[in-house]
Amino acid sequence: MENKNSLGKKVQLFREMRNLSLEEVSKRSGLCIDEIEKIENGDLIPSLTPLIKIARVLGTRLGSFLDDDENLGPVVTRKETHTSITRFSNRDGAVSSDLDFFSLAQNKTSRHMEPFLIDIHPLSEKEYRMSSHEGEECIYVLSGSIEVKYGSETHVLNEGDSIYYDSIVEHHVHSASGEAARILAVIYTPA
Repeated sequence: MENKNSLGKKVQLFREMRNLSLEEVSKRSGLCIDEIEKIENGDLIPSLTPLIKIARVLGTRLGSFLDDDENLGPVVTRKETHTSITRFSNRDGAVSSDLDFFSLAQNKTSRHMEPFLIDIHPLSEKEYRMSSHEGEECIYVLSGSIEVKYGSETHVLNEGDSIYYDSIVEHHVHSASGEAARILAVIYTPA
């Protein structure tokens, strides 16, 4: 596979630094060993939900898997540096991405929020998996149209619209028009 996710190596590194086996992480997170192994190998493009579960087990924040350096001061991200992509999917066993995340705080240490620019591609398959995790999310649509499935509700948002919700409720974000969209999303997960 040509475009493996680099975050898998960081997941593995944090797991090994904590002296935890795949079995222990599986038992504590409720994820199957095969899924964790595929994430670590970069063979699976995960959704946020399993990564948040793994981060909790490893005693770290989600952003630790995305960081290159740590910075105690402010972090400035320039437009031309939006080239570091982390890919996520909301489908079981996905090897292609529907969501490309560009971290806006990649090098900020001890942060509690995860701000991202996210390119949303048209769904590659009609089936998707809703996700839920602790925390809150705020989304602002920069271009295109998105559909947010939130519990039993469906919200269509266009350029300039926003939504703020509790992430514990099952949700899914995807293109509403079958065309690409771009959003600014801030995800908060409690420590």
